[in-house]
Amino acid sequence: MRTGEGARFRAEEVARRMLSDWLPILFYALFAAAIPATMIAASFLLPGRPRTRTSQRMLPFESGVSEGSPSQQRRFTVSFYLTAMLFILFDIEIVFLYPLAVQLNALGWFGLAEFLVFIGILGVAYVYIWRKGALEWH
Repeated sequence: MRTGEGARFRAEEVARRMLSDWLPILFYALFAAAIPATMIAASFLLPGRPRTRTSQRMLPFESGVSEGSPSQQRRFTVSFYLTAMLFILFDIEIVFLYPLAVQLNALGWFGLAEFLVFIGILGVAYVYIWRKGALEWH
């Protein structure tokens, strides 16, 4: 084997390993880009969307409340902020389940017990905010 062939073989092996490591991420990125692209294309291509701009459609829309003009100073109810905070809280807590789910087999019974404790805490918090009426929209 000549020195050039060995270097080429190592470069090909490195490229093959890099491709096998990054190919799933490439597929995920393409899939993540395809979803919004098809939604945007469908919104322009499918019939049924309003084509004219009305004064009601031009008003700013925030947090479920359509404002008349920027000069109007209306206070938002606490339920908007409470719902947003609860969403963020539960969303972040659910993100912690992914690494645990990946390593659950390696962690064994301790991991399963930890997983059940975590789900129990989430369940108690959910029942608490449900009983307090935080999930009811007034």
